[in-house]
Amino acid sequence: MGTAEVEAFLTWLANERSVAPSTHNQALSALLFLYKEVLGVDLPWMKEIGRPKKRKRVPVVLSRPEVARLLQGLDGVEGNLARLLYGTGMRLMEALRLRAKDVDFDRNEIIVREGKGGKDRRVMLPDSLRDALRRQLDQAHGRWEADRLNEMPAVWMPDALARKYPRAGLSWAWFWVWPSERLSTDPASGISRRHHLHEQRLQRAIRHAAEQARLHKPVSVHTLRHSFATHLLENGYDIRTVQELLGHADVSTTMIYTHVLNKGGRGVASPLDQL
Repeated sequence: MGTAEVEAFLTWLANERSVAPSTHNQALSALLFLYKEVLGVDLPWMKEIGRPKKRKRVPVVLSRPEVARLLQGLDGVEGNLARLLYGTGMRLMEALRLRAKDVDFDRNEIIVREGKGGKDRRVMLPDSLRDALRRQLDQAHGRWEADRLNEMPAVWMPDALARKYPRAGLSWAWFWVWPSERLSTDPASGISRRHHLHEQRLQRAIRHAAEQARLHKPVSVHTLRHSFATHLLENGYDIRTVQELLGHADVSTTMIYTHVLNKGGRGVASPLDQL
């Protein structure tokens, strides 16, 4: 296939199938990979094929009363996790991957390790969650002690730390804040060990709570992060502070929340209301 065939295929995807720009880019990237890595053919003209621009989407944000209604429908582990995400702006997997050593009650902070882009950052520890987090750590410690008594395998360790510190994965410091009740098999090593809670557990709970709260917006776990950032800006915090708390590499990514602040058409009064 040459330029004409590839362009015809991509045009068909865009015009006939009406795919999103991300799907269009994925198809083009797959073709580039096929020719270069699989077939070993370098086709410079393929790199010159235009890629559709990403659509700018305004994030779904809940008001404070809507967040309160959503959280009222969540209790137990799911409720504490949801409150942690809204209270700190963490991503779901960042929260689930927390280790005992990452929660610092004395400094009122939580350290997010290996966030998006492989960066560490610090976020606040909400005062209203201190007791709940202490109880969660107590429960996790009990599970850790039971695992040690039963001589269970060590928890998963990032990078090459398992080789550098062979016994670190058995220590309490590296144990999960949100451990799963069941063991799971590590697909890489084949070892059956305790992992953190599965992300679908909170995702399902959030969907159910949104239905119970009769929220008409498409609510997901990530909506809590969007709401966190927007509410901080509404409270007067500067964009750079919010950028650091969210772990964004570029402030332009954080700037999307300033569009949400422009309520009702950039805050302009409708002429209909002036009749």
